[in-house]
Amino acid sequence: MQFYLETERLILREIQDSDVNGMFELDSDAKVHHYLGRNPISTKQEAKKNINFIRQQYKEFKIGRFAVIEKKSGEFMGWSGLKLNKGKKEALNGYQNFIDIGYRFIPRFWNKGYGLESAVACLNYGFTKKNYNVIYGAADIENIGSNKILQKIGLQFVNEFDYKYEQNIIKVNWYELKKENYGK
Repeated sequence: MQFYLETERLILREIQDSDVNGMFELDSDAKVHHYLGRNPISTKQEAKKNINFIRQQYKEFKIGRFAVIEKKSGEFMGWSGLKLNKGKKEALNGYQNFIDIGYRFIPRFWNKGYGLESAVACLNYGFTKKNYNVIYGAADIENIGSNKILQKIGLQFVNEFDYKYEQNIIKVNWYELKKENYGK
């Protein structure tokens, strides 16, 4: 699969094995995982496993999370993209086999509009190139930044649900955007 998108400040491309250091920096950071179950990784082998999972999604479903590279520095910033949540194992809020939009950035890239910029590009790609009928999003109710991004790109709040992660129950907002409402 070949994937490449550009925005004003970003390059979105396939995650590669060579991104292991960036993925480790991202997913080993406790701040990044504050709203994601508070279970950061602790080894580069775990980062490699995450890369392999994403690359398998590319092969199987022709979609996945993509590396976000800052144009001016060439630095790996995190990832953004669409993902097929397949089967019972990846079910969420009673949904199976759905496309969701997500993004995750290394903290030094927070609060600069990169999440919104990448999400706009990915949403457009999903509706115009992949021709999806509906795209979903979910965010911990306390993650104000992520909730704002989902709302700014046009996803509509549907409901709040409890997500059980290990021993924790997290309150999560669920959003959706149907293709016929995209851009309105």
